[in-house]
Parts: sequence; structure tokens; C-alpha cells
Amino acid sequence: MNRYDFPRCQIIPEANHEVSIQIDGRERLRWHAGTQYTRPFFYPLIGPSGTSLTRIGHPGASNHDHHKSVWFAHHKVLGIDFWSENTEARIRQHMWYAYQDGDNECLLASNLRWYDGHDPKQLLEQEMIASISPYEKDEFLFEIQTTFTPTAETLEFQKTNFGFLAVRVAKNISKIFGGGELTNSEGARGEENIFAKSARWMDYSGPVPASGEKETFEGITYFDHPSNRNYPNHWHVRQDGWMGASVCMNEPIEITKQQPLTLRFLLHIHAGDIEAARAEQVAKFFAARKPLFVQRSSKPHYQYEILRKS
Repeated sequence: MNRYDFPRCQIIPEANHEVSIQIDGRERLRWHAGTQYTRPFFYPLIGPSGTSLTRIGHPGASNHDHHKSVWFAHHKVLGIDFWSENTEARIRQHMWYAYQDGDNECLLASNLRWYDGHDPKQLLEQEMIASISPYEKDEFLFEIQTTFTPTAETLEFQKTNFGFLAVRVAKNISKIFGGGELTNSEGARGEENIFAKSARWMDYSGPVPASGEKETFEGITYFDHPSNRNYPNHWHVRQDGWMGASVCMNEPIEITKQQPLTLRFLLHIHAGDIEAARAEQVAKFFAARKPLFVQRSSKPHYQYEILRKS
């Protein structure tokens, strides 16, 4: 009888342009890239206890339905709104480059294109690479690297609080609707002490229902990378349940074909309440981790592959 050793981390494509991202046969994350949505997003993001630590939309306001768990967007691209739902601008997945399984991490790489819905005209090409790897205590690390390249010679991301990577946490984790709390790398707690302040990382932790047990705490720590523009970035956070590193909060960013914008972020999906010492360990690991890149594959039957720079 043959014995097969399957990799711990797997990318499983499914219908409707969805991708299930699994660790040890259990889904921890799902990518949605169907054209029925204004832009692609990740949902759910499942914590150690088996419940999603993110949600779709605001718990009490329908005008925040563009908050789709974990997603990329920007409020002012040449004055065009790529943030809200009340816009004709769209972000579309043009193609996926590679799905790679492995014991230490699995990797997903996609080519996304940003269109001005009024023309429509393509303004941007976005390469998005996601890495998901197991961590301690049934936790995992979700690393996202993205590169924005304009179709014209230059393009300006205008000054705004909204962009690029946003996280909408589950209702129970939010401060207002649940029992959670915001904490940053500088030791500050709560929206009033954190909003618009710079920090190396941000955490949202709170109570989650655990089957057969009393409430337990889980959370998401969101890390800015030292290579990012304006590091350590200022943060847009809300007690109603969301957080985002605002790369353009204090100034616009102009990019060119020769000098595109690359950003790296990491989400640590953790058990228990935030522990600053553990967060600092993850920050150190992330800072030292080599960046990712996509290249044409030399392997038979593979078109592209994802590698880490040596």
C-alpha cells in the first residue's frame, strides 16, 4: 500500500473564483475574486478556536458594506474613489500566477487591475502575493506583499486616511459592539490614544465563542514592514471594529513605471490577548524575512513560481 505525505499548507481552488487556504486540512482563509464584487477580498479569517475573526460590513451601518474582511483599496487614485461601494471604479483579478503548497507555507500570487469605471480605463496593475504559514498554538501568519505599477508614466495616490490594506474585525472583537480593545506597539490603548499616531504594529483582540468552553480571547496583530514608505506608518483605527495602516495619511505618493510602489504587511492570527513580547518577536521575524517574487517557472507543467529572494 502506497503512503502519501500531503503538505501541511494547501491552496484549494473552488467554484466562483474562490480559493480555500488550508492548514492541516482545515480552512483558515478564503480568497474571493469574482466579478460580482467591487474588488477582491479575503474572508473568512479563522482563528484558533474555529470562528472568523473578521466580518463583512459594519455591525450597525449599511454604508460600510465595502468593508470586506481583509481587502486592498484606496480612496483617491487621481481623484477616483476605489474605496467605497458608491463608485463605478473596479478592481479585477486578471489572472492568478501560481498556487503553491508546502509544509512551512503556502503561497498565492495574482495579477489585479484597477479600472476607472467612467471610461473604463486601466490605471494600475497590482501584483499581490499572499503567504500563509502555521505558527504556535494553532495560530498562523498571513503575509501580504503587493506592488502597484501605473499604466501611464506616472500616477498619484492622493493624501487620504483610507488605503491600502484594511481589516474589519468580527463584531465580538470590536470595542463598541463586543469586548475587544485596540493596542499598538507603543503601548497605547483605545482609539482616542491611537488614531493617526505612528506605530510599528497594531492589534485588535477580544472575546470569541469557543465550542464547549467559556469565552476565550483571540486577535489579529497587523505589522507594518520597515521597507514600506513612511514606516512606521500612521494608523486609521475605529472602536467599531477596523484598522488600517494609512500610508498616505500625511502626504500623497507618486509612482512611476520605473519606480512602482511595493508594500509588505503581515497579520498574526493569535490565541489569547495581545502579548507585546510575542508581537515584538513576530515583528523581528517579519523584518528579517526575505521578500517574495514571481518568475517564469523552469519546472515542467508550471507556468509561474513564487520564490523568496536570497
